[in-house]
Amino acid sequence: MAIMSACALAVAWAACSKSARNADSLAATMDTTAKPAAATPTPDTTATTTLTDVNIVALLDEANAGDSAMGKLASTKGTSASVKEFGRDMMRDHHKLREAGQTLAKKENLAPQAPANDTLATASGKMHDNLTQMAKGKDWDKAYIDNEVAVHQAVLNLLQTASNSAQDTALKSLITKAQPTIQAHLQKAQSVQSKLSATATDTTAKKPEAKKPE
Repeated sequence: MAIMSACALAVAWAACSKSARNADSLAATMDTTAKPAAATPTPDTTATTTLTDVNIVALLDEANAGDSAMGKLASTKGTSASVKEFGRDMMRDHHKLREAGQTLAKKENLAPQAPANDTLATASGKMHDNLTQMAKGKDWDKAYIDNEVAVHQAVLNLLQTASNSAQDTALKSLITKAQPTIQAHLQKAQSVQSKLSATATDTTAKKPEAKKPE
């Protein structure tokens, strides 16, 4: 279950990237077994391997780095005010979480070591590239926030697995402190997602009908 949780996070980034407008070329490079973000990823043969403390430190650093970079992009490229604000929050909060993790790793002498077959950083980078190439607008906002919902759901699962697997007490404490923040991020992302959906529906409903030729 440990590696499955790590893989789930990578799958979430990969699957959500397909909803973006320029995703065709990206999707071709992603795992062809990727399912929708809410689905359970295909079991990996390494799924029985337990995450070590150095694995956990590496995965959390990758997740925080990825979402901080994605937030920075949204803060400038987002169109909706709520998306831009959310992006700024993610850039700030995940940067702080990453700094806390790096400080703890040095103090506890935990040199980050990603688990075997880890694709989290690669998937995050490809999603970032895809959003960078995609044109600004409502579709961009939706692609970004849909990805954020899926990713934060996956991060919560990863934190739960990491909490159960961690041996270092300071690392366990850091994970426990991070969980409410990630839960709050998820709820905020879902709220923004609902607003975007409501706006899109309202715009469609108010769209005037084309005049019939006389």
